[in-house]
Order: sequence, then C-alpha cells, then structure tokens
Amino acid sequence: MSEPSTPRTAPGRLLRTERDTLIPLLRTAEATAFEAPTCCPGWTVRHVLAHCAAALTRVIESRFDEGVFTAEGNDRDIAERADWPVSRIVDELEHGMTNAGAAIAAAKGLFDGVALGEWVHAGDVRDAWGLPGAYGGAGLDDALPLLAAYSKQRSALPLHADVDGLDEPLILGVNDGSRPPARYIGDAPTLIRLYAGRPLGDARFELAGATAGELTVFG
Repeated sequence: MSEPSTPRTAPGRLLRTERDTLIPLLRTAEATAFEAPTCCPGWTVRHVLAHCAAALTRVIESRFDEGVFTAEGNDRDIAERADWPVSRIVDELEHGMTNAGAAIAAAKGLFDGVALGEWVHAGDVRDAWGLPGAYGGAGLDDALPLLAAYSKQRSALPLHADVDGLDEPLILGVNDGSRPPARYIGDAPTLIRLYAGRPLGDARFELAGATAGELTVFG
C-alpha cells in the first residue's frame, strides 16, 4: 500500500471503519467478556468502552468540563456509567463513532488524537479478548498518517519508520537538530504498539537510535 494523506475526513473515517468491525463483536460477546482485564492498568474491557463512549460524546456535544481527558476526568466518566447495562454503553459508543467525525474535522486537528486514541482502545479490546487484528486492519491507512501528525503535535523525537507495505518511510516526530532521527523497521501494528505504550509480546522489529519508552505519545 502507498502512504496515505491526512485529510480532515480521515479521523471520522477511521472511527466509522472501526465501528463497522468492533460494534458487531461487542453486540455478540458474552457478558463475562466485558470484565476481562486490558493492558490499561486497572481497566477492564467495560471500563475502556465506557471511557471511549464518554470521550466521543464530549467531543460531539462540545462538553469540556474542567479536568476533561485527564486520568481523573476519565475515571469520573467511567464511574458515571457504572450502573449502565453494557448495551447502553455500546449504543453510546456506536453513536459516537458514527457522529464524532464532523466535530473532530471542525476542530482542525485539535481532537485528531481522540480519534486515534479510540482506535487504539479498540485494539486494546481485541488484545484483551485474544482476537487477531489488534492495532491493525482496515483502519491503518488512516491511523498511520494520524499517528505521524500526532507525534509532531506532541514534539516526539524524530523517527524514520520503514513500515512493511509502505512505499516510502513514515516520518514521525520533530527533527529539531538535537539528535539524529531514530530508525524503525517492522510492521504497522508493532509501530502502533510502540507509540501507544502497549505490550510488544513477541513482536519482531528493529529499532535503532531510541528506546521503546522514548516513543510513547499516549499516557
């Protein structure tokens, strides 16, 4: 595949693409599956979904209370949904993934990280359930350029990534001249795991000029 661009429609398209894959999985899962622990410390699958649903609702409604999107704010959003049936959380999540794109596009990059984070959390759910495709799949064509743009917003260290399947290196971070760009060789899902601070398992890749911990842009 060729390296994609990052139009304003990309975050919404990423969410809708993920919606079409994730929501059917959630609708047919056993109730006990939502209590499975995830790689997010202290969060079950249910917690992850409640956080994602709340975040998208806030973006759609332009409801940004003090402390929103902080660890404490996320915990409050999850607590507000503690008594909801899982089906209601999934309904809210589906609505958010369907409708948040316009609000994210109107923000001109401010909330692109929300869309990318929601997609990463969908990977967390798959990973918790032992399903294939975590941090990969049809959304990668939008997720990779969004990751590159977000890494620049966060002033991450410079990195040239030779990603399997891309015709050209993916350029991430900001090259301010303080250090030469690091180099990554490997597949796209592993690159996502590195930048999202997710467990790498037995992933095979090459990383030179930086440590895995230095690449993380998601808390």
